Amino acid sequence: MNTIIQLFEESVKKYASNPFLWEKTKEQYESVSYKSLYEEVQNLAAGFYSLGIQKGDRIGLLSEGRNAWVLSELGVLFAGAVNVPLSVKLDAQNELKFRLNHSDSRFVVVSQNHLSKIRSIKDQLDTIEKIIVIDDAVELQDKEIHLSQLIQLGMDLSDENLKELKQLQANIQADDNANISYTSGTTADPKGIMLTHNNYTSNVIQASSLMHIPEHFKTLLILPWDHSFAHTAGIYSFMLKGASIAAIQQGKSPMEALKNIPKNIKEIQPDILLSVPALAKNFKKNIEKGIKAKGPKVESLFRKALKLAYKYNGNGWDKGKGYRMFLKPMYFFYDKILFSKIRENFGGKLKFFVGGGALLDLELQRFFYAIGIPMYQGYGLSEASPIISSNAHHKHKLGSSGFLVEGMELKICDDDGNSLPVVEKGEIVIKGGNVMKGYWKNKKASAETLRDGWLHTGDMGHLDKDGFLYVLGRFKSLLIANDGEKFSPEGIEEALVDQSIYMDQCILHNNQDPYTIALVVPNKTALLSQLHKNGLDAATEKGQQKALELLQQELNEYRPGGKYEDMFPHRWLPTAVGILPEGFTEENKLLNSTMKVVRNKVIDHFQDHVKDLYTPEGKNLYNTKNRESIHKLKG
Repeated sequence: MNTIIQLFEESVKKYASNPFLWEKTKEQYESVSYKSLYEEVQNLAAGFYSLGIQKGDRIGLLSEGRNAWVLSELGVLFAGAVNVPLSVKLDAQNELKFRLNHSDSRFVVVSQNHLSKIRSIKDQLDTIEKIIVIDDAVELQDKEIHLSQLIQLGMDLSDENLKELKQLQANIQADDNANISYTSGTTADPKGIMLTHNNYTSNVIQASSLMHIPEHFKTLLILPWDHSFAHTAGIYSFMLKGASIAAIQQGKSPMEALKNIPKNIKEIQPDILLSVPALAKNFKKNIEKGIKAKGPKVESLFRKALKLAYKYNGNGWDKGKGYRMFLKPMYFFYDKILFSKIRENFGGKLKFFVGGGALLDLELQRFFYAIGIPMYQGYGLSEASPIISSNAHHKHKLGSSGFLVEGMELKICDDDGNSLPVVEKGEIVIKGGNVMKGYWKNKKASAETLRDGWLHTGDMGHLDKDGFLYVLGRFKSLLIANDGEKFSPEGIEEALVDQSIYMDQCILHNNQDPYTIALVVPNKTALLSQLHKNGLDAATEKGQQKALELLQQELNEYRPGGKYEDMFPHRWLPTAVGILPEGFTEENKLLNSTMKVVRNKVIDHFQDHVKDLYTPEGKNLYNTKNRESIHKLKG
């Protein structure tokens, strides 16, 4: 099984009548079987063929997660073409235009909600010949055709042409491109990751060594379907096992779809959910809000139960072992009266989450483990199709990124590319069938990242003696002191934001400088509320002084004598702090489409603040720039 064609065809043979896709367009969810989808995919592929699509041609896909997403991707692949999945968060003028032009896409498939973006740039899309509109309700314009019309064209294809198409499908090779998946744009020109059919089938088989997915399992695919994690761990991993995936009930806006998630979870009753840190934090907030609403007695009992569960669970690897076995009866008591009630809000069948994104807050992992729906952290990157490692139900250690998929080699290397022994920190480097072919039309970047078949991930980590991988952050985001020592800042940044009500966003910076600095986006609501309680105003000098004192107190908690004094090496804590006048957003390009901070752009954007923080005046928290930023909060 070397191609997605073979993967799907084998699943259709084994699980023909099993539901594969679930979608809610009216009152309730309805399913589409493997066999029904296969027939529709063949008709769509024939439709593409009738319009002259040739093997290797690129076709863009811009849509929210829904049945038509999977139908479109498979239709593209069964026509021998290459799908270019596009995030619905991309702006038209810069990001979409770049990707469609750079990939030389001939067609683009688009849903009603995002059609206006494509229409606004269609005259600037050099190679686009046809715009395929998913929704029939749309009135078509020049160059446009409905997806249903394209399927009809496929149904009308002559027997002779169908025979040619079947021959083309039989000749699709393992090394043929399946996707060109663009990086999330942390640089001016995102790179197009070429992922082959074999990359996906390899990674799906590798991933099945981590997770057991019986054919009756369902998941609600909450993450965007173009997201590499959702794409492989969701669509194709469930396809391999004959299991099914459900889409969130869509609305006219992303906010409407977001509001449907809790209701859809109860309706679908998923067995597994895929998550990312932002989503996990949201779930936790809602759980805590629900507990708080039940009054102080329940809240106090919940805190007590959590504390005991944390002790009983340990890091998972040592759950219930040693003295912990004596906590078991009490843990089961709390589970029955409290935690099981919370699980009902997740449909009642949820066994666990799988968390993508290497740096999931340990506190979040402990929390979900305690309430009986563990969040097993995994690690991967799009260039690896993307799954490299994960914790699993049968084998896990909280705080780690899990154990490696089978059939893949991993080594930890120093700056010169030499392998390091177990426990030592270095760059994570991997080799296997899941490693990308290279970057589309970018030989230089391909050569830098792929060396002798090994993918240099740019991430720092180490393996422990039990074979668990710990990912410590990006090599490129490392703090580098003037003595050459390196440290990953992400843990400190996350702790500052998670544990301080006065900080919304934060990044640390040290590029061989005398000390580390922090750029902090303050939480306007929390600071102004506290000033108001003290009878102060951000417009006055006293108010600014007090606001900065509050921020300073939060930072002091990590220094000697503070609540978190042992959490981080003190030498990497910020010596100077810049309070910023604006946050990091997608609009100002300081967040990319996957909501990650683009560090180099933040440093460039606030370079005046950065320079100032390395002066004697700037080193003082109560400096002019910081006061000005606090003053702006009043607006």
